[in-house]
Amino acid sequence: MKNILIIDDDVHIGNALEETLSRAGYRVSRAYSGTEALFALSHTFPDIILLDLMLPGLDGEKVLEHIRDIPVIIISAKTDIENKVNLLLSGAVDYVTKPFNTKELLARIAVHLRTFENCGKKSIIAFDDITLNTQSHEVRIKDTEIRLTRTEYAILKILILNQANIISKSALLERICEDTPDCTESSLKTHISHLRNKLSEIGGKDYIETIWGIGFRMK
Repeated sequence: MKNILIIDDDVHIGNALEETLSRAGYRVSRAYSGTEALFALSHTFPDIILLDLMLPGLDGEKVLEHIRDIPVIIISAKTDIENKVNLLLSGAVDYVTKPFNTKELLARIAVHLRTFENCGKKSIIAFDDITLNTQSHEVRIKDTEIRLTRTEYAILKILILNQANIISKSALLERICEDTPDCTESSLKTHISHLRNKLSEIGGKDYIETIWGIGFRMK
């Protein structure tokens, strides 16, 4: 089941969206401010985000700057063409003006989920001088292949795919269970330590950073 994050401080619009999306078969999560949205994104990985611009604290434009590798549909009452163009050039995949037709919104969501899924199937992903082949599961630093366990590979893939973000321990465990079932909260630290050592042994530097009390990210 695809998960959609609604970032909107308007409770009535959010409730209506949640009801519509739930009936359409999506799992829905909510954030009511920019700050809450960034916190949610450090723990969860929605498949698509519906983002309002007029948010308390951190506005929608600032939130968009922190989102990577997740399609974002702007939902706003702002109709200025220049504003729309700037947001689309800044990373949003679509811009829907309030009030909107729910059938049209559902169609746009379905199209962008399908497009992102197809585009996301590229076989080579990279960070710095690390390359990871998602088809052959081969990991290299420059020209040297690194032998990783299934769990180490799963951890590295998630960190590289989300290299712009800090990934919490709980979110990392939730995502890697798609590739490997043998990693638990108690063993995660050991797996990451072994992965970090293997990478630094070949690359000569530390590629993974621990953010104490929060999680991990590519360094």
